Amino acid sequence: MNPSILNRSSKTDHILVVDDSPDNLFLVQTILEEEGYEISLAEDGRAALEKIEESPPDLVLLDVMMPGMDGFEVTKRIRENQDLPFMPILLITAHDHPSVVKGLDSGADDFIRKPVEVDELLARVRSLLRLKHSVDERDQIARQRADFVSWMTHDLRTPLVAADRMLMLFQQGALGELAPPMQEAITTMVRSNRNLLAMVNNLLEVYRYEAGRKNLCFSPIKVQEVIEEVTQELSPLAQEKSLTLKYKSEENVHSQVRGDRLELHRVFTNLIGNAIKFTDTGTIEVRLSNTLNPNKPGASWVVVEVQDTGSGISADDQKALFERFRQGSHKRSGTGLGLHLSKKIVEAHYGTIEVKSEVGRGSLFIVRLPSSQ
Repeated sequence: MNPSILNRSSKTDHILVVDDSPDNLFLVQTILEEEGYEISLAEDGRAALEKIEESPPDLVLLDVMMPGMDGFEVTKRIRENQDLPFMPILLITAHDHPSVVKGLDSGADDFIRKPVEVDELLARVRSLLRLKHSVDERDQIARQRADFVSWMTHDLRTPLVAADRMLMLFQQGALGELAPPMQEAITTMVRSNRNLLAMVNNLLEVYRYEAGRKNLCFSPIKVQEVIEEVTQELSPLAQEKSLTLKYKSEENVHSQVRGDRLELHRVFTNLIGNAIKFTDTGTIEVRLSNTLNPNKPGASWVVVEVQDTGSGISADDQKALFERFRQGSHKRSGTGLGLHLSKKIVEAHYGTIEVKSEVGRGSLFIVRLPSSQ
């Protein structure tokens, strides 16, 4: 059994009951304590908020009509406090439908009408506590995922980097002369280790984005400069395959955006690198242009297009192309992380990425980023 479930079941659920009527407080307290719940009481909204700040309960039973601060206002303040963990709120009301609607809109999770029936009260309490436990377990999984990212950073990436440095020393002859067969073996090991390191780095970046732990450094960036840099870096790979790598830009193009230069460099390296990888003959063309943003009058996009003459992508593969760990049907398809990560990065820059492709007729990837000019 999952240890978190064992821990949860052994913990007594803590319920805060808020009502300005001592008789109502006593009644609800008696009913819930008989079921084994731990109960705290508050006679007004301000006292309730103080108790919640001091020790957040697992569930709040809240009377709507109270002097000074009513249940709607208490609910609103609880939901506005981002430092509080999730806690379900059950409103107790003697009023009609409009008050219920207002309460749910304020952030309450359920309601019960006065006079309170014991069986209904207990059923709603159990239901909301199941919701609380489910959310807590989800949050715990998210924290474990964040810890996993940290673990991978130190315990998996570090030895790969160390191995890369050691292999470089072998290649450079720092540890003695190597026979040609050994040189060839070391070269293969270097390539394999770097491929594995690149995969781990991509995996780490994906988890950082998904765990909300990725911090982007936004500044004014000329996309044109980034594209020129990437095409220059990848030109040797294209030349090795006798491919033509072209870069075209519109006249007077405005390429300035606000973004993280390293992350955008990663996106364009991935897209152009993939185009080279999946193209055996012909051309990879990178184009830079501007277009109007139809969703924002007066605003424009910086558009980067990467087109190749490769094998193309089937319609079925295109549907899942940007999902993580979804490999394409091509024999050279990798882990499925690169395009997923590129999509995460582009969306973090408030942009879009899409693909247009036909099998046997190449592929076109289009990235649009909000212009800051």
